[in-house]
This record gives sequence, C-alpha cells and structure tokens, in this order.
Amino acid sequence: MARVRIGDEVGRAAVAAVRAIVAQHGDGAGSTGGAASVDRSTLALAVRYTLQLLAEQAPGGTVEVRVPPHGAVQCVEGPKHTRGTPPNVVETDAATWLALAAGDLSWRDARAAGRVHASGQRADLAGHLPVIAVSPQT
Repeated sequence: MARVRIGDEVGRAAVAAVRAIVAQHGDGAGSTGGAASVDRSTLALAVRYTLQLLAEQAPGGTVEVRVPPHGAVQCVEGPKHTRGTPPNVVETDAATWLALAAGDLSWRDARAAGRVHASGQRADLAGHLPVIAVSPQT
C-alpha cells in the first residue's frame, strides 16, 4: 500500500518550526543543539516530508536514505535493490538530515564531521541536496 503524500503546506510548516527552534537553541548552521527541544511528531513530520521530497526529486532505488527512527526512502536512479541489505546506504540523525535537506549544512562538511554514515559507491547525495528552498534564519 502506498503512503499518503505529505502536503507541501503541512510539510513546509513542520520544517520551518524545527528550523526556528534549532536556530534559537543551536550554535550555528547545521547545529543539532535545538533538535532535542522539538516536539517529536513535528520533527518526524519534517524528516518524512524532506525524505519524500528527496525521493520525488531523485527517483530510483539505488540508494537507501535512513533517518532513524523517523523514516527511510529509496532514491537515485540506477540499479534497483530489492532484497537484503542495500549496497548503497546513507544514515544520519534527524537534525543533521534536516540541516542537509535545507542547505544549512553541506554534504562534504557533514561527512567530514562524521555526522553522516554512507556506504556504497553511489551513496553520495551531494548532487541532490538541498531538497527544500527555505528562507535564511535570522
């Protein structure tokens, strides 16, 4: 059964709410400082919405992107994976994923800091991020 698509208005509102709280409590771009202050359901909605956008903008089944415990999607064109552990996996926490999705943190910086675990030859999302256009934090 297919999942119901998260509407843009609801999804964008969740992303904006998370970014506002992180900006208040964090210490700069890509900070995870305020993520713990976000309501779990709002955080989950923001993560699932941005994962949905990634899957829509980079359709395919070559890379599995995991943001436990909130969601996972398969994306990026190429050989589709169907059974067992996928050969190309990206995994990160919710705060890092949302910073990447919004362009507050670069793929290279997240990888260098060890905030993203990526395995497999195609597990590079640099060309697919950010997935959402947001207004700058103030």
